[in-house]
Amino acid sequence: MTGKRTVTVFGATGRQGGGLARAILADRDGDFAVRAVTRRPDSDAAKELERLGAEVVRADMDEEDSLGPAFEGAYAAFLVTNFWEHTSAEREKAQAAALARAAGHAGVQHAIWSTLDDTRECIPLDDDRMPTLQGSYKVPHFDAKAEADRYFEDDGVPTTYLRATFFWENLLTLCPPQRADDGVLVINLPMGDRRLSGIAVDDVGRTALGVLKRGTDLLGATVSIAGEHLKVADMAATLTEVLGQPVEYRPLAPDAYRALDMPGAQESGNMFQFYADCEHRFTAARDLAAVRALNPALQNFRTWLLAHRAEFAPEKRTEREAGGGE
Repeated sequence: MTGKRTVTVFGATGRQGGGLARAILADRDGDFAVRAVTRRPDSDAAKELERLGAEVVRADMDEEDSLGPAFEGAYAAFLVTNFWEHTSAEREKAQAAALARAAGHAGVQHAIWSTLDDTRECIPLDDDRMPTLQGSYKVPHFDAKAEADRYFEDDGVPTTYLRATFFWENLLTLCPPQRADDGVLVINLPMGDRRLSGIAVDDVGRTALGVLKRGTDLLGATVSIAGEHLKVADMAATLTEVLGQPVEYRPLAPDAYRALDMPGAQESGNMFQFYADCEHRFTAARDLAAVRALNPALQNFRTWLLAHRAEFAPEKRTEREAGGGE
């Protein structure tokens, strides 16, 4: 790895950071080396990254004193927080502020902050279409990240703001097809006939690598990404074809989704209602051709599904993972 520039990757054993770490490690002739940050360097995932050629270091976003060494000597950093680990918008903002201070102090030349749209720009707090959560948010895991954007500017960190969207992997965890009483596999989401912007989680990492390869071109820019914009009924049709059994879309009303007996139902219900009610604004911000220019291997829904069809187990709901954009 001599002569390569170090990229400090937070969340390296998770989904987004792991996608970037794998993308850099697979690009053996590229300009970058991975410093994988984890709270558990002895985990199997961390050991696998080390085997592939990453430098693995320990740091914890809740322990600000641990962050400095992770950034020391790094050219760039990929920064991501996980709201779903604790479900507190305030804690997520505190973690982002700690990352910004540490990156600024270390003189990181290019940070990529994995962020999301501020839903309140489309659905203000006094709009009663959906409940306000945690005191001052419509979709806390979106709005907290959006509020945290300013921390990087305030601390003088040259930053690209990478806005993600719904992960198709959530169809394996958060909202998989379920067997209805009539025996049909069903997707129940409160999207109506509006398009849902989705992306394969690996493409978040690959697109982040594309941003790094552009050098300083995208410093200060907001890069909003997706792999495809699809109506959920069209997603169900593709699932039917690829899985070889009928899958139907039976939409719920947003209030009915928020009332479901599952962790984070209100948060997720608000998220999907935001996707639906603000469809044009959200999809228009995500130019698929521009994303593909950064990531030529960008997958559409069918391509992703063909690669993951063996993972679908419709009879079981697995442990809940992150909602959109985590």
